[in-house]
Amino acid sequence: MFDLEAIRKDFPILERTVHGRPLVYLDNAATTQKPHAVIDALVEYYEHYNSNIHRGLHTLAEEATGRYEEARLKVARFINAPGAESIIFTRNATESINLVAQGWGRTHIKAGDEIVLTIMEHHSNFVPWQMLAKETGAVLRFVDIDDEGKLRPEDWQRFVGERTKLVTLTQMSNVLGTINPVREIGALAHRYGALVFVDGAQSVPHMPVDVQDLDCDFLVFSSHKMLGPTGVGVVYARRSILEEMTPFLTGGHMISKVTLEGSTWNDLPWRFEAGTPNIADVIAFGAAIDYLEGIGMRAVRRHEIELTAYALQVLSEIPDVTLYGPKDASIRGAAVSFNLSDLHPHDVGTVLDSYGIAIRAGHHCAQPLMTRLGVVATARASFYLYNTREEVDALAQGVKEAAKFFGNVIVSRPRAGRAL
Repeated sequence: MFDLEAIRKDFPILERTVHGRPLVYLDNAATTQKPHAVIDALVEYYEHYNSNIHRGLHTLAEEATGRYEEARLKVARFINAPGAESIIFTRNATESINLVAQGWGRTHIKAGDEIVLTIMEHHSNFVPWQMLAKETGAVLRFVDIDDEGKLRPEDWQRFVGERTKLVTLTQMSNVLGTINPVREIGALAHRYGALVFVDGAQSVPHMPVDVQDLDCDFLVFSSHKMLGPTGVGVVYARRSILEEMTPFLTGGHMISKVTLEGSTWNDLPWRFEAGTPNIADVIAFGAAIDYLEGIGMRAVRRHEIELTAYALQVLSEIPDVTLYGPKDASIRGAAVSFNLSDLHPHDVGTVLDSYGIAIRAGHHCAQPLMTRLGVVATARASFYLYNTREEVDALAQGVKEAAKFFGNVIVSRPRAGRAL
């Protein structure tokens, strides 16, 4: 039972006002708000069993270690990983991508090898591979989008081949909301012996994700985009791949034995978690997963489809609004990017903020995609499980007010928003 009113009561920040108006938080693709259960888990750790982990034999250390490793088990279950040893904790999804690029890429990518990406990738899934290609002499190939923001199937057939060593793509675009056919693309890559890397930063928080069903080799995502604290990222990788990877960071705890002559590494997954980890926030991330599982990811997805469909409808009825991404809410995520006439998105965002409405305005760490769209930036409203239709109405009214404020002429007869 998806009880929206009860869910909203779990988030204390939704009770605050901004500029004298109720907060309408529509910047969930950047980070999500935290329920009481997550906040309480943080406080409980620091008040009752604050200790370092994997080292001490005393009660506090054992309790902290147990809760930390319990969170790893929860993450594995949440994405249906075969085992907890395939789950590595990092600081964020960006570090997770760098861990794979350095730990796997430096060993396996050679001059002339090809890495296939998409034009819609977040910078975090662009720059590490650019750097790796420069270091190794590998070649990057970029799959383009069509006029609705979907990846071009013909590009996959053209770019993926014998020289391909890695296909890396987002499962859900943080700008267009496009949900990519990861399983089909992965099957093509595996046919040529290439590995498949999935950026799940936008998908894992919003829809059921099963790594075994996707048959991906790597998946990364972040805690803070799915109700958890900041400072926690996740790498999932097949165990056979992790066993061959070189540790990205070295030092304390990731070793098995250190002598003057050299060192050997710890078992999986700890060989990739050097130093004292972000203990409290990992444990609180476990509480966030409990919360999401209590609601059910299918229920979250249904709610977001309904909200996104409504948002696309009401925004398209506003003159001079350009919408980006697929028109069908059932095949896209809950990030809705738009522009209003020739206004800079920062101006639109500033007006909306004066009404207590929080959106994101800018290039969204996707400058190559902005170039492809022919814009410097967009405004973006992104929804989550606690957002309402009334908040979508507030967004639409705020956009109209922005148009009036900057002198745009609003005609009485609405017209549809333009596509890409």
